[in-house]
Amino acid sequence: MKKSLSLAGALALVSALPAAAELVTVPSQKPVAETMDALQAAVEGAGATVFARVDHAGGAEKAGMELAGSQLLIFGNPKLGTPAMQADMRAGLYLPLKVLAYEDADGHVWLTYQDPAEMLSGLDVPADAEFIAKMRGALGKLTAKAAE
Repeated sequence: MKKSLSLAGALALVSALPAAAELVTVPSQKPVAETMDALQAAVEGAGATVFARVDHAGGAEKAGMELAGSQLLIFGNPKLGTPAMQADMRAGLYLPLKVLAYEDADGHVWLTYQDPAEMLSGLDVPADAEFIAKMRGALGKLTAKAAE
């Protein structure tokens, strides 16, 4: 009996967790660092703030481990993020926005990010909110520019 209650509790907890947001992936013909340099320049050129650039491969190397090229850019613009958080403060869990540049096992480089509509879908954010369309548009343009 105890075992089935524990299992039921675990299943209830798992079902309460948000589903993974849909990922959008854009191919790049440049190495990871060059792709990320281009993305950072595009983000800054668009007037957004870069909060951090995380070099996952560099961190792995410092730990004596190997990891293919992988960098994460964390950035945002309060003109887009603030309305999302005004709709639901929990949007702050997903903001600022993030884009990952990485090299796969075949040596191809990709830019990947979460689709904003999917990312915010479990919150009290209207699906047709203007800021979602603006976030989608900005991420699409910025990653396309970086991948050129």
